[in-house]
Parts: sequence; structure tokens; C-alpha cells
Amino acid sequence: MAKVEIYTSPFCGFCWRAKALLKDKGVDFEEFDVMLHPRRRAEMLERANGGHTVPQIFIDDEHVGGCDDLLALDARGRLDPMLDPPAA
Repeated sequence: MAKVEIYTSPFCGFCWRAKALLKDKGVDFEEFDVMLHPRRRAEMLERANGGHTVPQIFIDDEHVGGCDDLLALDARGRLDPMLDPPAA
């Protein structure tokens, strides 16, 4: 299973939607609350090449974007292979 990281804030509906999709797929993820831990916001900005809105989502250290980007990957059938890549 891929390593999934998501930068969030507690009052963000897009964050809740992205997390719900991942949970529905049975994916474990590490969540970084940028309101509770403000230093994480600077980390997020650097990793996401200036992406300043939440959520910012990473799969195996690859920046996939926000909630809409995650949903688009899923709609195109490209999310599942990223979440469960074939063994090498």
C-alpha cells in the first residue's frame, strides 16, 4: 500500500471529502493539521510548490494536489493503481 499524506484543517469541507474517499477505499493516511501545527503550513507550501489551500495530498511523496485533483484521479481510474502499486 502506498504512503499517503494529507495536509488539512478541521473546518475544511474539501479536507473531509478527500479523507472520506481515502477511508472508503480502506487507505491509511497520515494527516497534518496546519491549524493545530502551524509549522506544518510552511512544510506544506514547500512540498506543494506553493500550494496554499488545504487539502494538499501526497501519495508516495508525489504531490497529487487537492480534493478536486484526488476526485479526478479516481474518476479516471488512476487513483487505485497509485494507492496499491504492483509489487516490484
